Amino acid sequence: MDQSTIGIFLSQKRYAEELLKKAKMFKCNPVSTPMEPGIKLSKTGEGDKVDASKYRSLIGSLRYLTNTRPDLMLSVGITSRFMEEPRYSHWKALKRILRYVKGSISFRLMFTKSDNYRLTGYLDSDWCGDMDDQKSTTVYVFFMGNTSFTWLSKKQPIVALSTCEAEYVVASWSVRHVVWLRNLLSKLEIMQGEKVLIRVDNKSAIELDKNPVNHERSKHIDVHFHFIKEKVKERSVELEHVGSKEQIADIFTKPLPTTSFQEFRKLLEMREKKF
Repeated sequence: MDQSTIGIFLSQKRYAEELLKKAKMFKCNPVSTPMEPGIKLSKTGEGDKVDASKYRSLIGSLRYLTNTRPDLMLSVGITSRFMEEPRYSHWKALKRILRYVKGSISFRLMFTKSDNYRLTGYLDSDWCGDMDDQKSTTVYVFFMGNTSFTWLSKKQPIVALSTCEAEYVVASWSVRHVVWLRNLLSKLEIMQGEKVLIRVDNKSAIELDKNPVNHERSKHIDVHFHFIKEKVKERSVELEHVGSKEQIADIFTKPLPTTSFQEFRKLLEMREKKF
């Protein structure tokens, strides 16, 4: 941790260096993104099986690194799905993450000083993103002022039948997290008087929340996912549409080209420090 007049900076640089040495990749060639854009991985990956014990060990180490590196959440989450029987294609993807860590080792998470403590969230999903079971991934990130401080990238327990349903499920999970965050902040005497703004890039999911009629599109959705309607009615949260180019949660849903990835990484308040 490093502190200055503008805020606090969290870094796991030393841990990342030890991880690279452990993987014998301390002198590897760096890359600018943790995953290749467009890559699709499945359990029936290409190539021979690799050492599962070593694979799992590196995944575990990378998961710990995500505590201060939200830019690694997607890539580590995807490669974690193949720990049972990893193959060469999975190992290759894992090594690329380590090469990205090498190239971004000086990046740290910045918590800026601010008087604005309003909670704002971004949520998204990759509909049927898992090639093996067609399940979507729940993604959200919450900011307090300009600082990202909590995030999630997790596969959904159900198979969503549309992008609308996938993002509605994400919205429900996000609202539950909002309730917990508001209670926590109240204990810390940081009250949230305003509605928590949650930004979604799917207009259908927003309309589904506003429409009290249980129409054909929502009849099959489990009732516990409709928890969001109650909180919107209470005016404790509000869903707002955001354009795809401003959807910060995209960095957690799919491998992005270098320019887009770096722009969203910056919006997460990840900054480079020359040690």
